[in-house]
Amino acid sequence: MQKLPVSVLVVVHTADLDVLLLERASRAGYWQSVTGSLDRLDEPVADAACRELLEETGIAAAAGRLEAWNVVNVFEIFAEWRYRFAPGTTHNTEHVFGFRLPRRVPVVLDAQEHTAQAWLPWREAAAQCFSWSNQDAIRMLPSRSAPA
Repeated sequence: MQKLPVSVLVVVHTADLDVLLLERASRAGYWQSVTGSLDRLDEPVADAACRELLEETGIAAAAGRLEAWNVVNVFEIFAEWRYRFAPGTTHNTEHVFGFRLPRRVPVVLDAQEHTAQAWLPWREAAAQCFSWSNQDAIRMLPSRSAPA
């Protein structure tokens, strides 16, 4: 099945601004927040964010607070990943969310997608990400993280 070029980025973080990062199984050393494409064009982006959160970490949306940041990034899809999309698709539209937890929680990885996880202070997490849009989103975290 071909992926849709519309995705979500979910910055999972604690009240103390520790950020959860996941290492991609397909690319050692590529760390990222929760990400994933919509399953269908009419899927609400918030629903996709909750689905991806559960699929990639085992964390249910009820465990924290999902916030749409009203930030949308458009970026060129890496050439090595374009085969997953319809022929001629070169760009993706990414909707950014924050997911606030009171504290760090255990994570259950999908081994097909990720091989490791780490909770890092937000500055370290931003520096660890391979994606500029993920770095930018984490750097926005202090101004986006409202008190509980």
